Amino acid sequence: MRHRSRPLALALAAPALLVGATPPLPAGSDIVIVATGLRNVHGVVRACMTSDVRAFPACRGSSAAYNAQAHADARVTLTFYDVKPGRYAVALLHDENGNGKADRAAMMIPKEGFGFSRDARVRFGPPKFGEAAFDVAPNARDTMFIRMRYML
Repeated sequence: MRHRSRPLALALAAPALLVGATPPLPAGSDIVIVATGLRNVHGVVRACMTSDVRAFPACRGSSAAYNAQAHADARVTLTFYDVKPGRYAVALLHDENGNGKADRAAMMIPKEGFGFSRDARVRFGPPKFGEAAFDVAPNARDTMFIRMRYML
């Protein structure tokens, strides 16, 4: 009968010790968005969150953007997972007909609902990034309520 050396026995036992180990917490945060005030349950609610001032509110072409969507309901919850710490702004669109874009009427007035973080006001166009911006801390789970608004 042959005996294994101690270093080999310890090396073989090490993976078994790691099986029950607790994984480290992720460095990112979870940001939960609750959209309220939808006028109907048609279509989807699309959300984008970005730290890129130039990409807000559409988030198109931004590597710093997070996107989510959910079926429209009286109250919609969307979650952005593992968000890196930083300064962000959120834009919501109630895409009632599900065509993937913000439909507009004459004079560029939105036909569908929209909303912004910090309930930033819409004047003659969408709010500026700074008006909707908020900070995300490391390892947090924050919930933000955004009221949908409709112009038509």
